[in-house]
Amino acid sequence: MAKMNWAAGTQCVAKGDHRKPKPGELAYHKGDILTIVDTSTRKGFYQARHNTTGEEGLISSTNVREREALRVDPSLSLMPWFHGKISGPEAVGKLQPAEDGLFLVRESIRHPGDYVLCVSVSGEVIHYRVIYQDNKLTIDNTQYFYNLIDMIEFYSNNKGSIATTLLKPKQKQGAKSAELELSKTGWLLDITKLTLGENIGEGEFGAVYEGEYMGQKVAVKTIKCDVTAQAFLQETAVMTKLQHKNLVRLLGVILHKGLHIVTELMSKGNLVNFLRTRGRSVINSVQLLRFALDVCEGMEYLESKKLVHRDLAARNVLVSDDSVAKVSDFGLTKVDSKVSDNIKLPVKWTAPEALKKEKFSTKSDVWSYGVLLWEIFSYGRLPYPKMSLKEVKEKVEEGYRMEAPDDCPPGIYSLMKICWEQEPRRRPAFHKLREKLEREMGKHSPDPGSGRRDGIRILRL
Repeated sequence: MAKMNWAAGTQCVAKGDHRKPKPGELAYHKGDILTIVDTSTRKGFYQARHNTTGEEGLISSTNVREREALRVDPSLSLMPWFHGKISGPEAVGKLQPAEDGLFLVRESIRHPGDYVLCVSVSGEVIHYRVIYQDNKLTIDNTQYFYNLIDMIEFYSNNKGSIATTLLKPKQKQGAKSAELELSKTGWLLDITKLTLGENIGEGEFGAVYEGEYMGQKVAVKTIKCDVTAQAFLQETAVMTKLQHKNLVRLLGVILHKGLHIVTELMSKGNLVNFLRTRGRSVINSVQLLRFALDVCEGMEYLESKKLVHRDLAARNVLVSDDSVAKVSDFGLTKVDSKVSDNIKLPVKWTAPEALKKEKFSTKSDVWSYGVLLWEIFSYGRLPYPKMSLKEVKEKVEEGYRMEAPDDCPPGIYSLMKICWEQEPRRRPAFHKLREKLEREMGKHSPDPGSGRRDGIRILRL
């Protein structure tokens, strides 16, 4: 019987193949993601859309399960077999009772910076030193790996120069396998169905590629450093909880030689470059307002979920093929209000209380949104022109605020200024900002009184 509490928009995972559908039914494979579009169909069925092919049809409620969000859990690990700094005898003890192919990885005590792969075979434990050299790992100076995840993946499928293939990881006590949890919740994608294309961006933590997954154009963020990949697992967990038209949509995760985060492809790149490369002669004020409203609606959704972005800026807003702006880069997004290290904080976008006291909140995001508004209406200029980061910190604390960009509507500059109130409590909530922007949109729209996309010419830029 259909689960009537599954509303339209619910994402489901196929529990089995349905390759020969009857007329009106949807074809799919086990593991495919399907979105319910109508619940008022015949008993036991939903009208659904295939997330990859875009095709629609009926699906049986008994052959799908709801796609769950991945829990934000510190014990979730991409390397549950990594036991940290333990001795050889301790490793031997953990690999009992003896079982061929049982393994763990530990830090080398004798050779700091290196690792040791400990493998049980024929009743004994063999310790293989893993040497770190030239930014890669090797056991035999023949086979080299980007990281421990890459190494374990290889020796799980190939015996290579070790005594046996790795068959069973010995999990560290308290650790949970991220791979298992991703698979259970429906977010683990198949590497064999991914085709990587050109590099479309380089970041501090890895590269971003254009690609194709089962016929759908995607963006793939690749993270090869295992420590960084572990940190980005938390970003992934946050993204599985979010679904909004103005947030970049997560499609899933691939674990292969590291972590690959697969999202919808935003073909027009980030907003700051979009604005800089087109300028005033191409982009009119209505489109600028539309971008501002898009971002505000995405942030209002995060606000409703009690999530703080922490790094809101035009560089972290992407533009879709139909010129819709969507908030991305949730790497710093958290529920709590403290951050352990403010050295890498984006000073020109960060609220004074966050810089000074590490106090982050929706209100600090509102401050950042005010700076983003300035970026939008200056067509992508760098905020606080010609000022050093040290000067920005000092001047803002003293009460300095940027002047309005050239030709900026007075109502928009007023919004910037209330976003930059020194006292966080005096800054508006995002839903209030959205209401003000809709009124501002009504003044500039060809259809007065309408702040929505309807009746507004959307430029295919």
